[in-house]
Amino acid sequence: MARVFTDASSTPALDPDHRPEPRVWLLMGDKLGDNAQIQRIAAALGWPCETRRVLPRAEYVLGKPRHRASLEHLDPARSDTLSPPWPELLLTVGRRPSMAALWVRQQSGGHTRVVILGRPRRRPGDYALIIAPGQYRLPRMANVLPIHLPLMACDPAAVASASGRWEAELGALPRPLTAVLVGGPTKPYVLDAGVARQLLRRVEASCPGGTLYISTSRRTPEAVVTALAEALPARARLFRWTPDGPDNPYLALLGLADRLVVSGDSISMLVEAIRLGRTPMIFPLPARHPGRHRQFRRLVDALHPAADTHHAPLAPLARALLHLGVDTGTRDIDGFHELLFRQRLAVPLGALAPEPAPVVADELDTVVARIRALWSGAAPP
Repeated sequence: MARVFTDASSTPALDPDHRPEPRVWLLMGDKLGDNAQIQRIAAALGWPCETRRVLPRAEYVLGKPRHRASLEHLDPARSDTLSPPWPELLLTVGRRPSMAALWVRQQSGGHTRVVILGRPRRRPGDYALIIAPGQYRLPRMANVLPIHLPLMACDPAAVASASGRWEAELGALPRPLTAVLVGGPTKPYVLDAGVARQLLRRVEASCPGGTLYISTSRRTPEAVVTALAEALPARARLFRWTPDGPDNPYLALLGLADRLVVSGDSISMLVEAIRLGRTPMIFPLPARHPGRHRQFRRLVDALHPAADTHHAPLAPLARALLHLGVDTGTRDIDGFHELLFRQRLAVPLGALAPEPAPVVADELDTVVARIRALWSGAAPP
């Protein structure tokens, strides 16, 4: 596979032919959950798509490059070719791929229409459409489509297959079976050895009886895994995630566990459980600086309406700042938890889940209709 980036600003931006379907690129990075959402949109659109994977240099796998239209943060040896003919429509997600997406738009002379899932870190006006799930707070603008839940979803067939492989082992454990799905730290929240031990104490108190099955993930620090192993209750089992490890029980636990506990940092695990008709219990991670975090949350509530409300007294200020180039948008995990609680899609750890679980509306059709309107020039639905 060729691995060459092409600066072709002198090349004609787009083919002159007029086709009923646009030339579409999916510009994706190294995060499987992000990529899966873009692929889900593309499958629902039904248009032919070309996939371009752009992977960061080693220093930017965790480090955050300055957000701009650029390829300097990418590893050319591991990334796909970006060269004309340029796409008319480009779907992307995430900080690092979106920088490459803006570079493609630049090379096309501004003709490529970029659709981003999530919150752009800067230059929101450069995007034709911003699809903003409920954890993102953004000013209400013509090019912002707010939705309640992210678009990730587990394949029910894959869950059924994994459940079948694990049924004998998990079925032999004392019931009820409580799956504890552990993510990792994310600013401004802490998940360290002390918080891991607190998680175990809370789960022990809130989920008595049966078996605890604790499953770590790619983002779980080794110190947290060690603390969980050292404090593991007698009735618990621990799966240590490794890149090339044995069969991961994650999908089987989603299908077979009687109770699900999810660390509050992991929006993807929460949404995947909810879309399967489960009602997860959330263990919220503590903020590193609680006082500062409370002040920040009050400011966010004043600047931006939540996904299912319209009250934000400083919303005009947020829009004015945005037009001046000041990005006031943010990711609000606490607010996302509150959204799930209000809609009875999740409960705090220790609370009783509603029976039956509420039906989850899938807003994929809304997203697809908006993208189709973007291409056809029709008014947004």
